[in-house]
Amino acid sequence: MIGGGPAGLMAAETLAAAGLQVTVFDAMPSLGRKFLLAGRGGLNLTHSEAQAAFLGRYGARRAQLAPLIEAFGAEALRAWAHALGIDTFVGSSGRVFPTEMKAAPLLRAWLARLRAAGVHFAVRHRWRGWAAADAAGPATGPLLSNPRGAQALRFDTPAGERIVHADAVVLALGGGSWAKLGSDGAWVPLLRAAGVEVAELLPANCGFDVGRPAADGGAAGPFLPGWSPHFAERFRGQPLKSVVARFTAADGTLHERAGECLISASGIEGGLIYALSAPLRDAARAQGSATLFLDLAPGRSLARLTSELARPRGSRSLASHLQSQAGIKGLKAGLLRECLAPADFDDPARLAAGIKALPLSLLAARPLDEAISSAGGVRFEAVDAQLMLHAHPGVFVAGEMLDWEAPTGGYLLTACFASGLAAGRGAQRWLSARSALPPRRSP
Repeated sequence: MIGGGPAGLMAAETLAAAGLQVTVFDAMPSLGRKFLLAGRGGLNLTHSEAQAAFLGRYGARRAQLAPLIEAFGAEALRAWAHALGIDTFVGSSGRVFPTEMKAAPLLRAWLARLRAAGVHFAVRHRWRGWAAADAAGPATGPLLSNPRGAQALRFDTPAGERIVHADAVVLALGGGSWAKLGSDGAWVPLLRAAGVEVAELLPANCGFDVGRPAADGGAAGPFLPGWSPHFAERFRGQPLKSVVARFTAADGTLHERAGECLISASGIEGGLIYALSAPLRDAARAQGSATLFLDLAPGRSLARLTSELARPRGSRSLASHLQSQAGIKGLKAGLLRECLAPADFDDPARLAAGIKALPLSLLAARPLDEAISSAGGVRFEAVDAQLMLHAHPGVFVAGEMLDWEAPTGGYLLTACFASGLAAGRGAQRWLSARSALPPRRSP
């Protein structure tokens, strides 16, 4: 097992339960570092929504992930956690959390159970691909039993390079986000060099940099990058609450979501943006920018807003008029100033239209290493139904290394656990089939 996150540990548990000798290798000094980070604000293990809606969260890869999640979905994951002594509950949003709201107790209990099952752990072992067929080196620390197995794996360790022989390998090295926690995507060139088709790793569940119209431009550009200095200084880090975001993709699909987000130094991030990040990212990459429309007053109709804003304001300032007639103040008022032309404030109809559909130009997703998760990875076309690489029999892939993405809400972890279980079962079946074959005759 290479990778000590949820997918790798689940594969290890599956194989150890079958009586196989298992070692988990990880580049970091300790296991499950990104898992622990995910639980810092409350570990969202899975989601309680109906299966059809749950599977729909995986978009274009629903068909590939459906059999894995049907075999180990939300209820199975909760039962598994309960067997570790971790009770769970369903929050008001339908998300499922451990009662203690932390990842550390679950990880400690899990690692203790794996050790009791005979699983070995080798940290500070960074995988560097396969050794040449005639590579010399000690056959120590087998990944799965027989040191004369087909896989000769290279690892960098504090003591130097180490060659490890294995009968089967499960790769669960994560995607490309949060490199300091181990998911650095360094495996991509290794697999590509080995003939495996890997889609480019892209940020998912990520924030975006914004652009504001230049003085001689308009809503369609040209753009100046980032917020104006005044806006950024005043509103950076503030939440934008009770809004509806809408985005229409190039194929005409309307994406709409209610919620809240956060103003960052150069753009916008947070749950509402993460939920729409996949289509926004793809549009920005294809077109150079994507326009997100924000409804800053979802409780008011356009007609009502227009009528209220058209009322005489007398001696009141425009800021007071916006607050009293439309409930717009603070950050929302600042966004209007940032994104609308000065002339729009003189026309109640145009101002109301801006409040109901404020155009926000997103120039690009934030860097991959800042994203919560990543899209891209080993294409499903490169693996069989057991998640074994066509190009490398005996090598299985699980977790975020595979080419899929999902929103936050427990969907990421569920698919990692489910794919780890599937890869572990696939490796077990493959090893069983090999052991049942008659021995080769010498030529």
